[in-house]
Amino acid sequence: MNKLNVKNNEVAIYGVGGLGEIGKNTYGVQFQDEIILIDAGIKFPEDELLGVDYVIPDYQYLVANKDKIKALVITHGHEDHIGGVPYLLQDLNVPIYAGPLALALIKSKLEERDLLKTAKLHEITPKSVLKFNKLSVSFFRTTHSIPDTIGIAVHTPFGVIVQTGDYKFDLTPVTHQPPDLQTMAELGKEGVLCLMSDSTNAEKPVWTKSESWVGKSIRHIFDKVKGRIIFATFASNISRIETACKTALSHHRKIAVFGRSMEAALVNGEKLGYLDIPQDAFVDASELHNLPANKTLILCTGSQGEPMAALSRIANGTHRQISIQPHDTIVFSSNPIPGNTISVNHVINELEEAGANVIHGKINNIHTSGHGGQEEQKLMLRLMKPKYFMPIHGEYRMLKIHTKLAEECGVPKENTFIMQNGDVLALSKDSARIAGHFIAGDVYIDGNGIGNISDVVLHDRQLLSQEGLVVVVATINLNDHDIQAGPDLLSRGFVYMRESGKLLDEGRKLVFRTIVKTMKNKNVNESMIRDAVIDSLQEFLFKKTERHPMILPMLIMNNH
Repeated sequence: MNKLNVKNNEVAIYGVGGLGEIGKNTYGVQFQDEIILIDAGIKFPEDELLGVDYVIPDYQYLVANKDKIKALVITHGHEDHIGGVPYLLQDLNVPIYAGPLALALIKSKLEERDLLKTAKLHEITPKSVLKFNKLSVSFFRTTHSIPDTIGIAVHTPFGVIVQTGDYKFDLTPVTHQPPDLQTMAELGKEGVLCLMSDSTNAEKPVWTKSESWVGKSIRHIFDKVKGRIIFATFASNISRIETACKTALSHHRKIAVFGRSMEAALVNGEKLGYLDIPQDAFVDASELHNLPANKTLILCTGSQGEPMAALSRIANGTHRQISIQPHDTIVFSSNPIPGNTISVNHVINELEEAGANVIHGKINNIHTSGHGGQEEQKLMLRLMKPKYFMPIHGEYRMLKIHTKLAEECGVPKENTFIMQNGDVLALSKDSARIAGHFIAGDVYIDGNGIGNISDVVLHDRQLLSQEGLVVVVATINLNDHDIQAGPDLLSRGFVYMRESGKLLDEGRKLVFRTIVKTMKNKNVNESMIRDAVIDSLQEFLFKKTERHPMILPMLIMNNH
């Protein structure tokens, strides 16, 4: 149901995506006829979603209420917070408010899809204030693994709704300013009605290490390595790029950059003042062979094992300009995102086999999370002092642990709410209750197609990938009840035809008998023959092989 049970004297908050999952972050704060949307992210597909590029939320509730949406405010420029913007804008041309880096990244996405001309884009800073008839929005500076991260405060008649965005309390950041603890404390003093807080690292009883701590480890590696260094990290991690480049300069190494997103990150970082690296520090790929190995840093994408990224192509020998040399050192300055571990390990193995020395993992201290651990989550709770608490951005177990932390920090258990996408929490000054639910499922993006991948199609893809395909070809005259040609069986991904002649021959004879038997029915039609062929051949092949290939009858009906 999409009907919400929210009264006029209540403010509603909900997740369209981002609850019970990592990704698709899209949240709403609604009071009467005004909605403030916070973020519009994508989720990367699980392994079983074969061929699916991205997953976005179902926007049907937002489309039905589009006249109420006053603003889409963006916390930062990561894909799980801005990747859905182009798809949302196809249905709703809402005004977008974002910091300089997030805005630059959104612009390039919209340009690719020819949506930039009509988009209403506004640049904001942590000091900006947006005022609407009934709601207003202010911001506060946070720190994360990308510059320009802000938390959102939506001011309502009953108190402030705070959405933290992704954050950690990095008190010694590399490229940006530290978190604005004062503004957070002032919001807490003003009276936070409900805190919606990032739960990603709720399972980790730590204070996440500072980005400057990683810098010491990187400098230590550069001190020891005598050969070439190939450094792979997220293109969005401007701080890590800055550290790698500055360390290279101090070791008199020239920098070559590979990967389109890495090149774009350097351009945006410099333009927006986050990177300050002299142009003569960089060399073109063609100049690398003129440089001694110990005077080179190769900065590239591919730290997540992406097949088409620069590092993967270097590893498998298909990169046009770089091949692995003995004594090369590869630094993976990131942790695998869930679902990418196998790909990353595959690339590491290929690099090791090619003769490189690979440095990766926590033991080498070359990566730190952008998300706060339990200690920082508790600090956020203490600063904000919320009356009600709704954990966001995390799988169920993470949300559950986060509510326990809220209880430890003085929020009564009955005032904490673990929600699912589409659940609505209605709040007044002194009450909170679940007030209905709207449809907020997954929509699959496959190439240019939005939402045209059904469960049936995914099931077929899984079947084809696991069990293979058997095609049955026959020409039939229904008027004469005669098989004019075939049946023939073709196998793809099921059995090797040359070595399975006997099995396929038996199957062909079975299909022949099945078609003849089915055509004895006077009212027979093509659909009946197709179903009979599938049923009999599937049963036969399972008995013989204990496998269920997809059976695809191609019946040519020649009824003249």
